[in-house]
Amino acid sequence: METYLKDNEREMRATTSTAMMTTTRTTTRTTSTSSGRALFLPRCYCSSLSSFASSFASSSSSSSSATKSRRRSCRQSASNSFPSRAAGETAATTTFRRGGEGKGGRAASKFFVGRRAMSSSFSAAFSSTTAAADSLTMTKPDDWHLHVRDGSKIASVVPHTAKQFDRALIMPNLQPPVRTAEEASGYRKLILEAAKTTNAKFEPHMTLYLTDETSEKTVEDAAKCGFVRGFKLYPAGATTNSSFGVTDVKKVMPALKKMAELGLILQVHGEVTHQTVDIFDREARYIEEVLKPLLEEVKDLRVVMEHITTKNAADFVSNFPEDGRLAATITPQHVLLNRNALFKGGMRPHLYCLPILKREEHREAVLNAAVGPKSERFFLGTDSAPHPKGAKESACGCAGVFSAHAALSFYAMAFDSVGKLDKLEAFASHNGADFYRVPRNSGTITLKREEWEVPETYEFGGDVVVPFFAGERFRGPFNKKF
Repeated sequence: METYLKDNEREMRATTSTAMMTTTRTTTRTTSTSSGRALFLPRCYCSSLSSFASSFASSSSSSSSATKSRRRSCRQSASNSFPSRAAGETAATTTFRRGGEGKGGRAASKFFVGRRAMSSSFSAAFSSTTAAADSLTMTKPDDWHLHVRDGSKIASVVPHTAKQFDRALIMPNLQPPVRTAEEASGYRKLILEAAKTTNAKFEPHMTLYLTDETSEKTVEDAAKCGFVRGFKLYPAGATTNSSFGVTDVKKVMPALKKMAELGLILQVHGEVTHQTVDIFDREARYIEEVLKPLLEEVKDLRVVMEHITTKNAADFVSNFPEDGRLAATITPQHVLLNRNALFKGGMRPHLYCLPILKREEHREAVLNAAVGPKSERFFLGTDSAPHPKGAKESACGCAGVFSAHAALSFYAMAFDSVGKLDKLEAFASHNGADFYRVPRNSGTITLKREEWEVPETYEFGGDVVVPFFAGERFRGPFNKKF
């Protein structure tokens, strides 16, 4: 209990300190701020801040209406789960911010940010301390870890990514998995077709599914094709569609050595799968038991530790003695949320992903690594992983967060929470391209500070998918108009 209280105290301090960085920009925006609309926090996390406001501000926060919907009431009780992002300089396309897009977009009057739960003086205090630019121009970014599924679902989700990114590394864990360059070529054509009307320049790069049977010939064919960047190592049973994964790294040593020889990169889902290991400890154990010995044995192999979630991983990548051999991707959920978000106010199936959300100290460490002295070793990889709503809201729900609809927005929010928006371009647009040794994108994207809203659902191959922060409205994000 003492540890739990300390964690939440730390989260409150983080939220408070970063919220102080938000800014009031015009007379119109000042009016909005005084109405309690300046803080870029989802409605489900406002209740704890409004309680804190009574001691921080001269006026107390007003309570939410008792007639709010059951879903909204549940969300309001989920406090202390979204620290350190009150002043989000976030990005979204015009499509992302229209309440009418998707299904169930809320009416314009129903703001979640600060809402009526926040006192006007509290919001004003948080919104007047730092001036911020109203636009940000940066090199077009890449998403170096993306799931777009198969069949009709491809056409539903690829445009979300293509609107923001010029390039993405496509994960191979389909049923059956993408194991050869020939299979990847067919999959890639479907993705290109889905992207062409949104962004004709969008370029899917591919990674193949590493199995116990992957041969050196398969590796050679992959290296020759020109669009395969590496192989993805899924420990068998680690995540969605990982039953074909590697059971023992020793079995794939010949393939790994051939990859090192030919310059292909190993993408690693870094978790052990022993049921005796606590789910929150599996990443740290993987580093010690698998990754360190692997890097030592295959000296020239270059590795990306995917979707890192712990201080252990952030420190391991930052402190690795060789430049250019080890890097890591980071998802938006793992720098915006800690594990409290999964359980506050009830079970939150749409925040369940693997690796699972971790303690606040780990969230802080991962975000700090992305903006720290070795930040060039970390880059954007959303791990956006859509599942039908029913598959998530079930007795045994699937792992995965769908964030492709506004990915750049969420990263900008996280970087701004620590005053490091100047680091966003390198993280999103430079570091990954440099590590994969491909040219940086030549185009630019200009993000503008505007109001936007996340729909409740998006169409998903004849079904619907619930997006990250479904139904939430953000004031002040950077927005790209296409």
